[in-house]
Amino acid sequence: MAAIVGRDSRISSVLLVGDYGSGKTEIAVNLAFHLSAQQAGEAATTTGRRQVAIADLDLVNPYFRCREAAEPLAEAGIRVVVPPGGQRFADLPILLPQVRGLLQDPDALSILDVGGDDVGARVLSAIAPSFDPARHAFWFVLNTNRPFNDTVAGCVKTIRRIEASSTLRVTGIVPNTHLMDETTPEMIVDGLRVAERVSTELGVSIAFVAVMDQVAQRMADDAIRHPVLKMRRIMVPPWLRRDIPKTGPELVRSRPV
Repeated sequence: MAAIVGRDSRISSVLLVGDYGSGKTEIAVNLAFHLSAQQAGEAATTTGRRQVAIADLDLVNPYFRCREAAEPLAEAGIRVVVPPGGQRFADLPILLPQVRGLLQDPDALSILDVGGDDVGARVLSAIAPSFDPARHAFWFVLNTNRPFNDTVAGCVKTIRRIEASSTLRVTGIVPNTHLMDETTPEMIVDGLRVAERVSTELGVSIAFVAVMDQVAQRMADDAIRHPVLKMRRIMVPPWLRRDIPKTGPELVRSRPV
């Protein structure tokens, strides 16, 4: 089983950015569940367990924010950093001081869900002085089915805008090509091809590939030669709200061709 951020990794924080509709919040929540389960498993054999935390830095989208899943995340032992009390669901540009503390805590394993596009990423300029590329990953979630991100040139342009706004450099790509319930295995593979070209263009790696579990089950074992985060759908619009699954996803590495 492959680990995205393993016990011996120097990475202490993962910042996720992406254009609107990329699915970064779904990935952030699923990744938090996965890393929490991974740390629990390692704690059974070592003393190196780190506290997993997730911070909601999406200050522009009131519908799909990881704070919507705060209760099941907390029940899984994950620290959830969101505005307190009545501010929790407010559509306000609130940047909590605890976020900078997460970046400065080497014993934490934190996920920061940042708002979409360059406007949402602007909040990162406030915490850029605390960013250390040796300890913090800055990953761009790429859905090639979104406007302007269906070509390598379009993706690079989007990433450059986010980098300029955040004053940070993207360090990895997370392919997550989908069309919600219409997603097909072929779509995943086609999107990955574009993502690999983007990673080559920028000189950064593919961190992992995000795939919904029901789609992954229809894919050949050798279809993807990168770590794969198998996800369950957790984030839904308020008008379709339902019970959020409390179990985390599984991360596997497919066999190379």
